[in-house]
Amino acid sequence: MTRMPRTFASAWQQLRDLLASIGPLFFLVAALIVGAYWWIDPQPPHTVRMATGPEGSTYALFGKRYAEQLKAKGIEVREIATAGSAENLQLLREDKADVAFIRGGTDEYTDDDALLSLGSLFYEPLWIFYRKLPKAPPITALPQLAKLRLSVDTPGSGVPLLMERLFKANKLDMATLHIENLPPEAATEALLAGKLDAIVLAQAPQSRFVRKLLRAPDIALVDMAQADAYSRRFGFFSSVTLPRGVAELASDLPPQDVSMVALTTALLAREDVHPALRELFADAAVKLHGEVGWFNRARDFPNTRTSELPVSPEGDQAINGTPPFYKRWLPFWLANLVQRMGLLIGGFLVLLLPLSRVIPPLYQWRVRRRVFRWYALLREIEERVETGQETADSAHKRLDQLDERVNRVAVPLSYADELYALRNNIHAARKRIVAREPGPR
Repeated sequence: MTRMPRTFASAWQQLRDLLASIGPLFFLVAALIVGAYWWIDPQPPHTVRMATGPEGSTYALFGKRYAEQLKAKGIEVREIATAGSAENLQLLREDKADVAFIRGGTDEYTDDDALLSLGSLFYEPLWIFYRKLPKAPPITALPQLAKLRLSVDTPGSGVPLLMERLFKANKLDMATLHIENLPPEAATEALLAGKLDAIVLAQAPQSRFVRKLLRAPDIALVDMAQADAYSRRFGFFSSVTLPRGVAELASDLPPQDVSMVALTTALLAREDVHPALRELFADAAVKLHGEVGWFNRARDFPNTRTSELPVSPEGDQAINGTPPFYKRWLPFWLANLVQRMGLLIGGFLVLLLPLSRVIPPLYQWRVRRRVFRWYALLREIEERVETGQETADSAHKRLDQLDERVNRVAVPLSYADELYALRNNIHAARKRIVAREPGPR
């Protein structure tokens, strides 16, 4: 009955020694991890601002889809309705938006913009619709628009600036043309009502205005005979073909292949946007833009080949790489934490290997200290007796007390020899003191 408490005390003491030996190393690693967490900041903000486009536009439609994708990850996307690509770019530059849809050719970028591409998402062809006139030849080149009443979209869309560059390449001055700046919906209605002769839209094929005009019987689409030349002169253009019947097979719309030029829309983000948010948007882009379209085959988009800006590592990984296996099983916040902190924690573990060598000596020192600390008292007793500062009777009492205390010291079995050595030394000290006495004690 008396052995259990002593055994328990010994085990508890050994555990305390072990924890005390590991403790400094543990707190060092914990401090490093906390510091690394603060420095890396692995968890992203819960809200992000996204500049989309006019209400009802393709940009606005995709903006809602991105918001749904990120909502499932606990991120709120605040959609900002704009006039279009040019305004979106301005909002990014002014730090009034975090991510935005930007059409190629909107503006020239500089290093001061501090923007990254998350991938090219889809083609936005330059749709030039015009009213068909009896006996009039089909329009196949921009100079044929010179005498027509033409709408080139609103300034915020970026289309007017783009058309100015194209007219200038054709030696046409926009100041001498009959130009209006109506939004897509108003321009479409004006063209159908005969108030305009032609309109220019830069929209994805999903646009309801494009589909409506393709079905209009008295409206035709410009077949650009010089599409390849434009793609060579302007790096942001691609020469594409609208296949016959792709809009509507039953009605054979369009009735023949149409040559066009297309801009590539990219998803841009500011460099200071949290990497986890950039990754979420890039992952959503892969899910939303990988399907077959009028101008592309399946998985042509998103891509990193046609980006005008450097592609972020997150965009490149999502589009061209293979996601780590743990992302399929772990919730977003935990997978993100593993990704951001995993490499650093691995480095800490490697650092722990040499540092862990100090634990055995430290543990040994703590255990032996419980034994060796009593040698100071034993030596003091002997010295006081030798110098006559303490009587033998008093020394014997103090040695008895010391022996009792040492008997209560708990050490692992591997260190028991040192404990017994101390007790033997106490007994030897007692014999020396007895030997110094003039007579029997």
